[in-house]
Amino acid sequence: MKLAHLTWLVSEAGGGIPPVARALVRAQASMGHLAELHGLVETAHRSGPHDARVKASAIAGPVALGFSPSLGPKLRRFSPDVTHLHGLFTWPSQVARRWGARTRRPVVIAPHGMLEPWALRRSAWKKKLFWWAIEDENLHRAGCLHALNVQEADNFRRLGLRNPIAVIPNGVELPSVLPDPLEFGRRWPALAYRKVLLFLGRIHPKKGLPVLLDALSLLATDRFRQDGWILTVAGPDQLGHTAEVREKARRLGLEHDVVFTGPLHGSEKASAFAGASAFVLPSHSEGFSVAVLEAMSYGLPVVITRQCNFDVAALAAGWVCEPERDSVARALRGLLECSDAERRRIGQRGRDAVAAGYTWDCAATRLVKTYEWLLGGGPKPSDVEFFP
Repeated sequence: MKLAHLTWLVSEAGGGIPPVARALVRAQASMGHLAELHGLVETAHRSGPHDARVKASAIAGPVALGFSPSLGPKLRRFSPDVTHLHGLFTWPSQVARRWGARTRRPVVIAPHGMLEPWALRRSAWKKKLFWWAIEDENLHRAGCLHALNVQEADNFRRLGLRNPIAVIPNGVELPSVLPDPLEFGRRWPALAYRKVLLFLGRIHPKKGLPVLLDALSLLATDRFRQDGWILTVAGPDQLGHTAEVREKARRLGLEHDVVFTGPLHGSEKASAFAGASAFVLPSHSEGFSVAVLEAMSYGLPVVITRQCNFDVAALAAGWVCEPERDSVARALRGLLECSDAERRRIGQRGRDAVAAGYTWDCAATRLVKTYEWLLGGGPKPSDVEFFP
């Protein structure tokens, strides 16, 4: 099959979606399919590591809209059997809508959490305008919607979408060799020989860092400081939120309990996971966080909110809480009260769960079965459901 994955920015500025799309393209290409990633690139950013399967188109006009006159023609020249759109509310949605209407070939749409209630409330008037102009028809005409979890699928239904839905989570590449756990401390001396509570992701209001700081303010004089813990915030700034988080930490007297590293990629990111003792994501809204899976793949116990849509508590791999101060504090207290050995056992259960069902090969294989069904070449996969 010829498979086109279509998204907004393919550079690092695109957040968590580009790595997901790239990973699916690589996995599906390794299965023998002709797979490409079509997306956009700002003139100020590279498209990332060179990859012949990534077809980047230049943006003309505001980056947030992502208008690119060359994106549609490139997709037409490739002429895929199935187009898989990742993300909403930018120009690629219009390209996907036009392509599907013109060719009658299947379009699969993965909103990646962008239809969650919290996300829709952000810049609501802009999204309502885009919904009216493009997204409503685009979503209703999709051959199949791709939800990352059952909760996301339920939100699709609440919005009146009656398409078939494939519920298939993201994946991760399971590290075969772990970096030296002391390397992160050598790169960041303030973290040397400390127990690192790692947050890794965009520094954006939806990620819940102010709530996390409020929770830590209840614990800082407890075992958090006594046992040598330190919160490490790793990720790119968005909307100037880093300055707000730094100021809040100062006001709460936590400036010595938090280290900001900026974005980490490649070996630096791997060393952060290897050097951490636990992972935290107090998000207000997620589709299905790859960062959580990455942390689990490195054997870290995780503390995440219910809005991350992954019941790690059921796997005995971590704690699930609400994005509220007291709830996050209770979950963190549970983490802190564990012995080092118990935390390692909890982390190992998470790593085992990832290896069993959350790799990119698993996700790519399940999606290919959905594509084949849409093209009339196979039975309806068990992942695809028709909800009432």
